[in-house]
Amino acid sequence: MPQPTTPQHARGLVRDALLKAMPGADLDELDDHEDFRDALELDSLDFLTFVETLGNASGIRIDEEDYDKLTTMDSAVDFLTSWS
Repeated sequence: MPQPTTPQHARGLVRDALLKAMPGADLDELDDHEDFRDALELDSLDFLTFVETLGNASGIRIDEEDYDKLTTMDSAVDFLTSWS
């Protein structure tokens, strides 16, 4: 089982995974409630890279049915911290 994740640590994991999927993305302009896929123009392969990177970094298995919980910064942080 993964170690408990704080909201601050979860936010860092999400940011790192987004930057791996979209190098050079300006995440400082991203609102916490804004959909990643729309704001960053992630295509399906970019989103899968994000999910895979996030799962590997967090140690949490992320299944396809969890994808809708990873669409905004707030929802992704909530998802990661819910495993604590």
